[in-house]
This record gives sequence, structure tokens and C-alpha cells, in this order.
Amino acid sequence: MKFVTKTIHAYLDYPVAVALMAMPFILGLGTSNIMALRLSVFTGVAAFILTILTDHHLGIFKIIPYAGHLIVDAMVGFVFVLAPFVLGFEGIDAYYYWVNGAAVLTVVSLHKPEESNIKVNAN
Repeated sequence: MKFVTKTIHAYLDYPVAVALMAMPFILGLGTSNIMALRLSVFTGVAAFILTILTDHHLGIFKIIPYAGHLIVDAMVGFVFVLAPFVLGFEGIDAYYYWVNGAAVLTVVSLHKPEESNIKVNAN
């Protein structure tokens, strides 16, 4: 059952980007590795820019196709799931990335494909 539409996704993008920039400071990330703090902030800034450039109703410049945006989101999800193993994050640092990675991958996997406006002739 896929129910995350392009519109719903667009409304999630800006708050998620801001949360990725703010939450590391609120949660005190970086105790096991300073990259736990930096990776989230960097990703939040990149996500904000990606959203501004995405071709959806909340995008400002509409340069990046929505399908490309979804691919980037999926890559971020995988990076977040793997980061604790690769970078040696422990405790809250690791849990933060595993939860966020799982959340991103879930949203991407629940994406509802857009219905095409093209009608196919059955003849």
C-alpha cells in the first residue's frame, strides 16, 4: 500500500531538512565521533537545497526532477543506515542514524507513483 504522494513528500522535505540541521545539537550528537554531528548538519543543508531545486509544488527553481529527488533520498537512507558501522558511531549517535535511515527508506518505499496523463489507445 503506497500512499506517500508527491505533495505529502514535498511538505515533509523542509521540516526534515531543518530537523537534520538542529537535532544533532539538541540531542548532543558527536560523543562517539564528531562526524555524527557533522554528517547530519551537512545532509540537512543539502536536503534543503535539494528541496528548493526539486520540481514539485514547493520547489522554488524546479531544476531537479522529482524522480531524481527520490533517488537522492534513497541514497541518504542507505548512507544513514550504514554510517554507524562505517564511521564507528555508538550509542545515541548510532541510534539517531539507524532511526532516520529507516524512516527515509520507509517514506521512499511508500511513494505512490504519479498517475500518467497519457492515455493509451487499447486498439
